[in-house]
Amino acid sequence: MKKAALLIPMLMIAGANAHAFETVARVTSVTPITETVNHPTRNCWTETEQVTQAPRHDPGGAILGTIAGGIIGSQIGKGNGRVAAAAVGAGIGAVTGDRLANRDAEATTTTVPVRRCETVDNLQTRVAGYRVTYEYDHWKFTTRLPYDPGRELRVNVAVTPR
Repeated sequence: MKKAALLIPMLMIAGANAHAFETVARVTSVTPITETVNHPTRNCWTETEQVTQAPRHDPGGAILGTIAGGIIGSQIGKGNGRVAAAAVGAGIGAVTGDRLANRDAEATTTTVPVRRCETVDNLQTRVAGYRVTYEYDHWKFTTRLPYDPGRELRVNVAVTPR
């Protein structure tokens, strides 16, 4: 508590001895500080695409051909030859029946809409501030400002004793 009581008057005395004023400094250079910002956009469109579907396969002809070929083959030959003839007849009947049943089957082609999208970069360069060099009383200073000050810059000058 005592320290604070002593410190406040000392600061008031120091403040009373400080002198500050506003004046104008001469701007010697201004350089824009730029930054590039990306604002990507999404572009979408609809295209048409042809889709081909394989023909529908009907296994009924192969089944009937196997049965018919097996029966016909079993009528040929005697003994073990009958079994072999039935097997060969069933195989031939299966292939023949499948081809006959599916000879008119065709692939179908249709056109369908397809939505496509892509992201496109949209780069924009903007001024983020200005690097300003100015001179006051033969002293050069550089600072960053959010605006271009022009040929002159208002500055505060504070003079305090050491």
